[in-house]
Order: sequence, then C-alpha cells, then structure tokens
Amino acid sequence: MKFAYYPGCSLEGSARDYDHSVRQFCRDLGIWLVEIPDWNCCGASSAHMTDHEVGMRLPIRNLLLAQQVGLDILVPCAACFQRLKAADQALRTDPGYWDVEDYASPPAIVHISTLMARADLLARVREKVPRPLQGLPLACYYGCLSLRNPRVTGVTDWEMPSSLEQIVRAVGAAPVSWSHRTECCSGSLTLTRPDIAVRLVGDIVQAARRAGAKAIVTDCPMCQANVESRQLDLGQGEAALPVFFATELVTAAISGTYPAAQQKVHLIDPTLLNRYFNQAAPAGEGPR
Repeated sequence: MKFAYYPGCSLEGSARDYDHSVRQFCRDLGIWLVEIPDWNCCGASSAHMTDHEVGMRLPIRNLLLAQQVGLDILVPCAACFQRLKAADQALRTDPGYWDVEDYASPPAIVHISTLMARADLLARVREKVPRPLQGLPLACYYGCLSLRNPRVTGVTDWEMPSSLEQIVRAVGAAPVSWSHRTECCSGSLTLTRPDIAVRLVGDIVQAARRAGAKAIVTDCPMCQANVESRQLDLGQGEAALPVFFATELVTAAISGTYPAAQQKVHLIDPTLLNRYFNQAAPAGEGPR
C-alpha cells in the first residue's frame, strides 16, 4: 500500500508529534508514504477566509503536484483534507476556470481515520497490540472539518461517524457514548475570540467527563491543540482530560508503552496510557 503524503503546515510545526505518529503508524502497518515534492500551505484557514481565489489555487497546486506522483493522497489534518476536497471538486466541475488542462485521472483524497478504520488494517492492528488498553474509556472527538460540509467532503455518515470508535476498539479501549463528538471547538477563533473558545471547549470536556471518559481522542491537529490548551484556562486541574491523536494511541498500543518523549508534548498529563498498559501486562511480567 502506497500513498502520496500531504502533511500540511501544522504537522511541520505545532503538531509535529502528529506527523511522527502518522509516519510510525504507516511503518508499523507496512504503508509506504511518498511526501508530495514542494507542497505548499493549503490556505486553511487564513487564505480561504480572505480571498476565495487564493484559497482555491493553493490546494489546487498541491493536487496537481500529487497527480504527478501518481498516487492517492493521504491527509492527516482535517482542515487540509477539507481544502483539498474543495479544490478537487472545483477542478472536477470547471477545470478550465482554473487554467488546468489535464485533470482526467485525479488522485483520491484519503483522510487518515478513513484509512485506519479499514477492516483489514484494524485486524492487523489487533494482531500487533501486545497489551490492549483494557477498557480505557475514551471520548472520540471528530470536530467539524473532516466531516462537514458533506457536499464537499463526500462523507456519508457525517452525523453519526464511527471511524474513531472502530480504531479505539481495535486497541482494546472503550469508546463512550456522548453528545459532543461532532461539535465545533472554535479552533479558528481560539486567538481572536478566546472567550468563545473557552466556553465551547468547556462544554466539550464537560460532556466527555459526564459520559465517563478518561481522555479524548481526535484526528484534527487544531482540535487537539485547542481542546487541550483551553482546559488550562478553565483551571480544571486534575479533572482536565488529555487529548490524544488516534495515530498516537495506536502506535503506543503496538509498542506496548507510551514513550516519555511523546508525553512531553502534552499540556495535560497523559501518563494514564501507561497505567492501562501496565494493567494488561502478560502473565509473569511486572509493570514497565
């Protein structure tokens, strides 16, 4: 299995750990990644909110570069996924307007969670996990951009998605049933309107805690950063919930431990993963 890889800006900056876990997941599962040469920012969210033309031409250029690679595109970032899908739709509808002559064989744009939730890959994950997470209750949080608007994303289960829940179950954890799995965290407003961000994140975390979750799992770098960091503003102390990437969860489960280097990038103590791994130690083996 081979993909053209579009990491996007976040995964080379504030979400570098996400990039690391995506690449590690692919290595663990035998998936080859070919990073798109000379890729550029997709324009989310500053460009497309400022100038529609610029906001479309940025992701269009990435699609044309990926077309030269000749592989389908794997995209971890939810915002990048949405912008690339919008550009793909624009090119399919009216390539002449964008001065594109050849878009006859466009690459498929695959979000990381869609790939991870494939039945064959889930089966391989289950085989590779030495210490299942023993029913760790997790709130699966999708946010907005990988699902909506379905006319752009092409997602059919945008009201009741299940990919993250399937991934969580594959490592032995238990997804909780809760109310805010697709609610907006106000990531785009976190700097301009922190008052709104704090309120919405507070609602999300309260709902997850009310459902019995010990942590939150997401597949969006903006959601991860916003939901984790804004909890510090809420002053929740020990009640704050760490926010893991789905890829981070799976790679830790496959290795059987949560490495200290990965723990350092979290703002909220994430060491509960190792506590659950230790509970699942094989017979005759003590905690790590």
